[in-house]
Amino acid sequence: MSAPDARERLERWRLLLGGDEADGTGVELSGRLLAMDRAMAALYDRAGRSGGRGASGADRRGGLGASAPTAARWLGDIREFFPASVVRVMQKDAIERLGMERLLLEPEMLAAVEPDITLVTTLMSLSGVIPQKAKATARLVVQRLVQDVRRRLESGLRQSLIGALRRSVRTRRPRHSEIDWNRTIRANLRHYQPEYRTVIPETRIGYGRKRNELRTVVVCIDQSGSMAESVVYSGIFGAVMASIPALRTHAVAFDTSVADLTEKLSDPVDVLMGVQLGGGTEIHRALAYCQGLITKPRETILVLISDLFEGGDNEELIKRAAAIAGSGVRMVTLLALSDSGAPCFDEKNAAALAGLGIPSFACTPDRFGELMGAAIQGRDLGLWASQQGITTARARGG
Repeated sequence: MSAPDARERLERWRLLLGGDEADGTGVELSGRLLAMDRAMAALYDRAGRSGGRGASGADRRGGLGASAPTAARWLGDIREFFPASVVRVMQKDAIERLGMERLLLEPEMLAAVEPDITLVTTLMSLSGVIPQKAKATARLVVQRLVQDVRRRLESGLRQSLIGALRRSVRTRRPRHSEIDWNRTIRANLRHYQPEYRTVIPETRIGYGRKRNELRTVVVCIDQSGSMAESVVYSGIFGAVMASIPALRTHAVAFDTSVADLTEKLSDPVDVLMGVQLGGGTEIHRALAYCQGLITKPRETILVLISDLFEGGDNEELIKRAAAIAGSGVRMVTLLALSDSGAPCFDEKNAAALAGLGIPSFACTPDRFGELMGAAIQGRDLGLWASQQGITTARARGG
């Protein structure tokens, strides 16, 4: 190994271990590397620095200071020195370990952050106490995350939904004005008549009159603290669905009370800023409200996004769900709509819902469009989940 390579390797170890005498590198940093080390030290160093940067959060002490300008400068430094993926991890650690929540109430602090799910859910939890001077900046932070999520996921979601809507309304006995000529010709190529140079359309495929009937989608969102990431994604996806003319989309958020966010769906930032994370959970109240929104049960899909921990009347929750499903509504419970792993949920309630034919499972954001497409087409959602390798809650005794 050449001398420059050896030096670079030692510098990397020095950055990782934190520069205590026990790190064994004997390397002194300067310039950009020294600035990187100071940025990491402000977050990860601990008293004595004897255990390097792998020490537990309980032993570490922070050095970001108590002022928003100091923290904002630190945020600017880490954005300069590290890739966005690392910046998001460091921001998350700073919020969790150093109590930066109150500093997020300052506009100069907010202007320096890299938007991510953790940061936005923190802002949502603080929405009731954000001072007026910081509200505009907080909104811009949320808007940047919304734009990023939509850029990554909106196209696939829209494609799945529109494709499912078209397939679900095709008919073999269309009126002349409703014939899908491209599909009709493909289906009848075997009936081509060379002497007439034409295709005899024995089978006609069309979109049918149902294409003018709206499908109703009700997204019922548990805004308890444990569902924070799911709230962000469901709010954004609700806005995308609301922009599709063939869908009538409602968004309802709940804790111990119910808030109808449907009128805000034109702007998902308004939806997210209008959510109050935390508090109790009374799912049965939310289902009762959603039940009142349903006018055509067999044309309605109800997506309950909740971990099913009922803080109110558990028996009423199951009765409401049974009534909704029994009326013909296609109902599914998403225990989580997030990038994270298997959620913690109320297994007893999930099993009870499964016994009613209401599947319960976690769904990652990239699969949500496929899920809604399957629901629109009337497919068995439990079977769809199993085909995707998704584990569903089972009915007791199942």
